[in-house]
Amino acid sequence: MSLITPPEQKEIGKSNFEAAAEQLSPTRRQFLKGTLAAGAAVGLGVGGYFGYTRLSGNPVRTALIGAGDEGGVLINEHNPDFLKFIAVCDIRPSNRERIFKGEGENSARRGLKRLYGANAEKDIKVCTDYKDVLNNKDVEAVVIALPLHLHAKVAIDAMKAGKHVLCEKLMGWNIRQCKQMIRTADETGCILTIGHQRHYSLLYHQAVDVINAGVLGDIKHIRALWHRNNSWPELDAGGKPKLDAKGNPVYRDGWRKAVDKKDREELEAKLGELDYKTMEELVRWRLFQRTGGGLMAELGSHQLDACSIFLGKVHPLHVSGVGGKFFYRDEREIDDHVFVTFEFPGKHYYKPGTHEVDDKDDVVVVTYSSINTNASEPYGECVMGSRATLVVENEQTALLYPERDPNKKAGDKGLVMTVTTSGGGKPAVDSTATTGLVGAPSNVGGGPAAAGKVSRGYREEMEHFAYCVRMIQGAKGDRDEIKKWQQTPLCHGRVAMADAIIALTSNLAMRHHERIEFKPGWFDATSEDVPDAENKATDAKGKEIEIA
Repeated sequence: MSLITPPEQKEIGKSNFEAAAEQLSPTRRQFLKGTLAAGAAVGLGVGGYFGYTRLSGNPVRTALIGAGDEGGVLINEHNPDFLKFIAVCDIRPSNRERIFKGEGENSARRGLKRLYGANAEKDIKVCTDYKDVLNNKDVEAVVIALPLHLHAKVAIDAMKAGKHVLCEKLMGWNIRQCKQMIRTADETGCILTIGHQRHYSLLYHQAVDVINAGVLGDIKHIRALWHRNNSWPELDAGGKPKLDAKGNPVYRDGWRKAVDKKDREELEAKLGELDYKTMEELVRWRLFQRTGGGLMAELGSHQLDACSIFLGKVHPLHVSGVGGKFFYRDEREIDDHVFVTFEFPGKHYYKPGTHEVDDKDDVVVVTYSSINTNASEPYGECVMGSRATLVVENEQTALLYPERDPNKKAGDKGLVMTVTTSGGGKPAVDSTATTGLVGAPSNVGGGPAAAGKVSRGYREEMEHFAYCVRMIQGAKGDRDEIKKWQQTPLCHGRVAMADAIIALTSNLAMRHHERIEFKPGWFDATSEDVPDAENKATDAKGKEIEIA
């Protein structure tokens, strides 16, 4: 994640990462190398790593609620041996059409016809009211990929109807909703898991292994970012920039899509009963405060989730930040640039096994930025330790660079690292100056020898969800066994609520220009304490609504 990284430096970083990981655990590394190199085709091989095997019985009969962009990705990545989609629900005709047709064989959204065959539209039920799905006794589980403000309502209704739930991130529009979702799961015995897929990324698991082994030394800073450049204007047939009704340029922004003609014809007269103010709010829901959560909810939650995982799934101490609508002059309400700084507890901040402060100065500073006017760096995380730096780029590549030892002569091109054992039996970094590559190109994180892209974790999270559904069904009412399987998914409700707290509290810090301290009660699902009590869920007319 440096501005300029020559190809030879990247290859050194890849080789360093693979060498370090393999030296730490050769047997485990051979398994991981094989599953990564094989990509999504390995299926159950990866499942062995996460603890699930083939289902006993048929695939879990599942419905997709929300067939838009993310719904299409989830359909594309699911394994029909684990989940069988028997129903699809979406109010927009364009989405209902696209979820079957897809966007091409090599796209991220191939569509149900390519996965289930030409008869998919006959075999899979289609509806526009999600309650029809919940009333369908054949449906065992639902995958929810709706606009953020609908997550809690639909997930709670689904669990009350006895359906297990995999809901896309962010978990809820506010933290009160997140707590209501968790309590409903506890009451009904249904599984509630949230789609922060990095929990199921083998690449991130390997990165955590390297960090936990102490290879990076003392970590004091993590730099995370997701930068995009949406500042290019759309052009008309004559090659001139398009202008909106106010004379402002119309930019090429995937979050500000044009309203499809079919959607407008079918839905515009129904906006009142659908609880949307305008067709633009319905289609561009990410851009509005009532329906979305902005850059921190859509992008930053992934990055901070990763940072928390790297640091041992700890909760942050404080957050401050700056955000604003610095570029666009359109109808959007969310910030188009955000810059936030977090203080996380270091390894020795708390006394072992407690939340009693031991060393208050042992703090890790995490910075995050998301902007819309520059894309010169890959999105990802850069973990900076006293002995080495670990970079994860685009969820595909891991790079490892040792710090230069001032007692050794510097090389011309870069440093190759090895992992040795120190006197205390702990791993220690030894770096050697080099003017070229050492060893073969890496298979880790999409190196030249890798056969296809590294799985981002969507497939694995859905397989594991299905496996847990079958196991909970086999519990036959045993409350202890049910509770165990409810909390087996790596991003169950309580884990995901922490990600929502981080993202939504960041929005508050930027809105009020404050440094906010995170409170323990916020992370307790049984507590009524929330960071964002000021955020009231409202309908299209501005009336406050209750979810449960």
